[in-house]
Amino acid sequence: MIGFRALAALLAVAALPVAAQQAPPASAPAAIPAAPTAAAKPADPKPKAPAKALPPATGITPNAERVVTIGAIDKRTGVNRSFVGNPGQMFSFGALTVRVRTCETTPPWEQKLTGAFLLIDETTGKAAPKRIYSGWMFAESPSLHPLEHARYDVWVKSCTMRFPETGPATVVAGSVGGGDKPAASKAKKSPAVPSAAAN
Repeated sequence: MIGFRALAALLAVAALPVAAQQAPPASAPAAIPAAPTAAAKPADPKPKAPAKALPPATGITPNAERVVTIGAIDKRTGVNRSFVGNPGQMFSFGALTVRVRTCETTPPWEQKLTGAFLLIDETTGKAAPKRIYSGWMFAESPSLHPLEHARYDVWVKSCTMRFPETGPATVVAGSVGGGDKPAASKAKKSPAVPSAAAN
């Protein structure tokens, strides 16, 4: 039978922290287990060339390459979503089907104005879809041509387009015909005046 003092000594040893019982010697730092790594992939024999930048736009962005963002909200449930796509695409939201025919935005050097031409149909029950909106909506003036519906609200958020930096009628300051050579002044020259004698 174990005595009271021997039992107390055993309990004291058991109460020590596990880390203290299994700590490595102070001279050897504890090793951190390595995380499992995936098998190393062999080096690609043909390094990929860096991606080329898109050439500058030479004309207005074609309709199919524009990116339009449309917002929609269900006023009864509070559910709202944003749809991003290209003109010609359509999306569904609740009982609505929204088709984006085109979108436009002004170039950066003009006053900001963004709009999209939308066709919105509503399907109720088994009846055929009913056209409830057809026309332009403008992001800067959503109340100008709103969708008047008791439950849904749809609006235009943005339209992304590229514009050429120069056009056929662009005049570059200080150049003739758009070249790099500075233009000669056409102002009438002053008559030559003899300078005063030095003192």
